[in-house]
Amino acid sequence: MTRTAVIALERFLPDARRIASALDAEVIPYSPEAFRAAFAGYGRIVALMSAGIAVRGIAPLLADKWRDPAVVVVGPDLHYAVPVVGGHHGANDLARELTALGIVPVITTATETRGRESVEGIAARSGCDIVNRGSTRAVNAAVLDADVPLYTVTGPGIVVAGPGVAFLVRKGEYAVGVGCRKGVGAAEVTVAVGQALGKIGVAPDEVLVYATTAKKRGEAGLLRAVAALGGNLVFLDDETLNAQEAPSPSRASLIGLVGVAEPSALAASKHKELVLAKQTYGSVTVAIAR
Repeated sequence: MTRTAVIALERFLPDARRIASALDAEVIPYSPEAFRAAFAGYGRIVALMSAGIAVRGIAPLLADKWRDPAVVVVGPDLHYAVPVVGGHHGANDLARELTALGIVPVITTATETRGRESVEGIAARSGCDIVNRGSTRAVNAAVLDADVPLYTVTGPGIVVAGPGVAFLVRKGEYAVGVGCRKGVGAAEVTVAVGQALGKIGVAPDEVLVYATTAKKRGEAGLLRAVAALGGNLVFLDDETLNAQEAPSPSRASLIGLVGVAEPSALAASKHKELVLAKQTYGSVTVAIAR
């Protein structure tokens, strides 16, 4: 379970301990460094203090809504819980958990105030992650105006989605970028991916998604290999791949790309951190990012 912290000024520590007990959380006495410490070690934060103090404390620390902790401010009177960061990323749920203490959640995210479910909420309910996270703004905006269809593809199958379509897959931590020569066999791809995963001690069920260039849509061996691995394969357009910084030189420059394996892994990853640089196994190249 995601670690939770309750930060409170000294005079509010007794109430902070009561909140922490209800949430199975840890109490951090307020100090100038309290929020910085909590951002580094916790995924959910309850700030028992005025909103002004909390906002000034967290503002310099905000980096990315997909990685920042969920933050909920609870007033000193314990009447209201207001999600101020990460409403769709755990803060709304955290505020609702406090209703057990008689604290009223004040939800301000547009989809929830209209009685509709966000893409992030559907993903969490389904036990999935969102691969193309940039799509959520357009999809959530569309949800406000009309019912947006939800399609389930059990596979094996191929989905070609535009920027206004959110692509949800089973939860995982790693994105595996794969490049291959034309006509590669499924067995060779499977072996190559297995060796790359083994090199950093990652199991196939820890993979969020496999990714490659859209130029490989016709590679039957690649498709069969990813299906055999129980994974999801996404095809990325040239613009998306060339927007990444590929650490290793690549022959893909011959087809107008900065690379395939490394840019694909980075583009499809959550944290944009390359954990295994491009490895070549015969006709297959593999890179892994998280």
